[in-house]
Amino acid sequence: MFKNKLSQSHAWGEFYTLRLMHRHIGAIAVLILISLLSSLSGTPLNHTISNPWEGFLWGLADPVIGLNCLVGIVAIGLLSSLFVRGAAIAGCFVLGTVLGIVIHLFQLNLPGTEIAIAISTIVFGTMLMMPNQPNFIVLALVGISAGLFQGYADAESIIGAGMMPLIAYILGMTLTLFAVAMSAREIGIAMGMGEINQILPWKISIAGFAFCAIGIVFLSNSII
Repeated sequence: MFKNKLSQSHAWGEFYTLRLMHRHIGAIAVLILISLLSSLSGTPLNHTISNPWEGFLWGLADPVIGLNCLVGIVAIGLLSSLFVRGAAIAGCFVLGTVLGIVIHLFQLNLPGTEIAIAISTIVFGTMLMMPNQPNFIVLALVGISAGLFQGYADAESIIGAGMMPLIAYILGMTLTLFAVAMSAREIGIAMGMGEINQILPWKISIAGFAFCAIGIVFLSNSII
């Protein structure tokens, strides 16, 4: 009787985890679709922000409008699931993004932004395809670097905005970055990426290959 209850509880836990993973996958798929539609429709990346509400809305939208930036966030979320304290890696990425915004606002030059974002996407995709677990510190540093360039690129839209729109923009961006990264992390955990000596599921490897391909395309466009 007791064993039956444990078995039923375990089965229910697995069902709930699978259902939750599907929800996260669906949410990220919708964001990727929005990003693709935005790219195809030519949605302007540079926009004027005149009040806190516009700042908050564009802060929510900017990280997912650019497909290259979006897949980078998803990739670092998947990679963070390899570690017990992997949420800190997502935090490093967000911190780097905010620092990138600050650097741009202080009119400090950070050359090759688009190229750096594309390269970081390729690096994340390569890490997802590697059978060995990446080093925590190395991944955190790469996350900070990627966030730095992404924040610098996104800050173009808030040049000249007031203090309140700027704060609202950073708040909106932080919410989106954490939501996407942590959703990807939950997907990775549900697929068993965090288990010791676990071979990465083939679906994750395919995702890493796709991220590399996207990064290469954007890198080629940036160089040309």
